[in-house]
Amino acid sequence: MTFRSRIVSVMQLPAKPARQNERAFLREIATATPQQRPAIVLDCSQVHEMDSASMHLLLCCLEETMKRNGDVRLAGVSAHAMENLRAMGIDRLFRIFDSNEKAIDSFRRRAVLVPPDIAVTLASEHAA
Repeated sequence: MTFRSRIVSVMQLPAKPARQNERAFLREIATATPQQRPAIVLDCSQVHEMDSASMHLLLCCLEETMKRNGDVRLAGVSAHAMENLRAMGIDRLFRIFDSNEKAIDSFRRRAVLVPPDIAVTLASEHAA
């Protein structure tokens, strides 16, 4: 079995997204990522207040990435921005990390592969 290294794109989330900037940012995400299974880290370190426009942009990025079976992770989210994400329940949609490096590493960790017969055995033991 071989594992391919995933290309992880790191993009700076605009501090104050405007409608025109939002469209340009989404186009940039579409062109900067591979066609299948994109891995994107959004650096939120410049966003001090997560307003509705910023949250909308996050959700649009997630939607575009999920269309291609990919994932988006957030990095550098300020405490105040995190409060706003929690208040809207959006924090549950993303894995959030302190730094870009930790977010990138989370994409590169290998998943543990469990053969199906062992998984069934483990599941039945926990059910009993």
